[in-house]
Amino acid sequence: MKTKMLFVAFMGVITTQAFAVPSHITPNDNGGYTVTYDYKDKAKDGWYVVGRAELSFLNWKNKYDSDYPYARSQFSEDIYSFEPVFGGSLAAGWKFNYLWRIELEGGYIGRFTDKDLGFEFTLSAPYAIVNGYRDFLNGFYLGAGIGVALPTTTLDSEVFMMEGGPRSENRISPMGSIMVGFAKELDYNLTLDIRYRLAGLMGTTHTRDFEWFYKHDPNVFYQSSIENKIGLILDNSISIGLRYEF
Repeated sequence: MKTKMLFVAFMGVITTQAFAVPSHITPNDNGGYTVTYDYKDKAKDGWYVVGRAELSFLNWKNKYDSDYPYARSQFSEDIYSFEPVFGGSLAAGWKFNYLWRIELEGGYIGRFTDKDLGFEFTLSAPYAIVNGYRDFLNGFYLGAGIGVALPTTTLDSEVFMMEGGPRSENRISPMGSIMVGFAKELDYNLTLDIRYRLAGLMGTTHTRDFEWFYKHDPNVFYQSSIENKIGLILDNSISIGLRYEF
């Protein structure tokens, strides 16, 4: 009988340790030991807020169409790979059943600037997204999100007179993401959150009119237009955040 009870107790410990790591083992009054685990009690299920500082590496392509002769003969596209920009986000979420979280995140993918052939181009993207996470007891977590972004571009020039078309252009774009991260409790309420995210959104189509002249006849002006079309934008981002659990 004792052997059977010891076997059941041993299997219970093995099974329990497959789901949690003991944090304290202390002797008790019965001559045995009390094991406590890093499981959060049910009181920790509830609201939290988190702020993140983010470094994004953006990938996309600008495809140009213009009736300006020099531009048409020199280039038709620019390919941007892992361009670094700084951004950040704030989120509020709900934790339930110990290991699940859902949150609403609002953020800003930082401003990128490029100058070429007399034009200045910028790209940025605020966004709002709903994320779902599955936490694991070793601190790692997986997640996915779906939401909307507002990619915004500007086209300016210090060389040409920009006569028509909006200086800035934006569009409402669907945005999706997958995430992997690591969380480390600093105390009962405060958690350090390190996250990698791969997100995708669509860019803008932006057209502007401008005037130019030949050097040999500066009194005669010509009018041309330039169109910049951006397709899929991929955002590889690494963020560091602090999460406060109420």
